[in-house]
Amino acid sequence: MPEKVKVLFIFEILGRPPEHIKKSLYDLINNLGEQKGIEIIRKKIHEPKKLEENKKTKVITGDGFFTTFAEVELIADNIDLVFTIVLNMLPAHIEIIEPSEYNFNNFELSSMLTDLAVKIHKYDEVAKVLMIERKNLLDKLSEKEKIIKELENEVKEK
Repeated sequence: MPEKVKVLFIFEILGRPPEHIKKSLYDLINNLGEQKGIEIIRKKIHEPKKLEENKKTKVITGDGFFTTFAEVELIADNIDLVFTIVLNMLPAHIEIIEPSEYNFNNFELSSMLTDLAVKIHKYDEVAKVLMIERKNLLDKLSEKEKIIKELENEVKEK
């Protein structure tokens, strides 16, 4: 698979303050461009915009949060590098511009899918740990609330 790949990525970021998210996105793209086998041919970082309440879902995104995105067109030495970028940087959008077709043998495709599965398993593991920690924290909070109510009742009785 030695064929070079021309790809357009869109990276998004959310946070605050706006200067920080813009700089973070700029740093992310510069670090990407410094990687071996990757040549950035075009990049555009858009100005941060303040998030507002979503009128359809009525979800308030939080006070003072901003979002921005960057369009990055690059040439990667091979499709493996593209997969690495996708798995490690989680772009919001990926468009392979060139070549228009690929032929993979079973080994190459199996290798790429295995890498994908490993990454998904890592995220699943992190999510499960976070859910357990969340439950433990909620249980502890519930215990503390019971103790506080008991103490309040004792104070009222005296």
